[in-house]
Amino acid sequence: MTIREGMERKLAGALAPQSLEIIDQSHRHAGHAGANPQGESHFHVQIVSQAFAGKSRVERQRMVHAVLADELSGRVHALTLATLTPEEAAALRPA
Repeated sequence: MTIREGMERKLAGALAPQSLEIIDQSHRHAGHAGANPQGESHFHVQIVSQAFAGKSRVERQRMVHAVLADELSGRVHALTLATLTPEEAAALRPA
C-alpha cells in the first residue's frame, strides 16, 4: 500500500468525507529539504466532511494532523490542507 493509499484509508475511516482528494506533489519539491527521491513526501489534501462543521480552520487542520500523525512523523514532510464542510464546498461550485 502506498503512503497516499494509507492516508486515504485513514481519513475516510476517521472523518467520513463526502469528498477526498489527495495529490502527491513531491515532484514539485525535488531537491528541497525533506524531499524523498522515491516521492510520497509532499501532499495536498482536499477533504469535504460534515465533521468540520462548527470547527475553526485550525481545529480542522488539527483533526487531520491527528489522523495522519504516524505519516507526519515519518515519510511525509509537508501537507497542505483544504478542509471544507459540505455547505462550504457547495458554495464554491459554479452555479
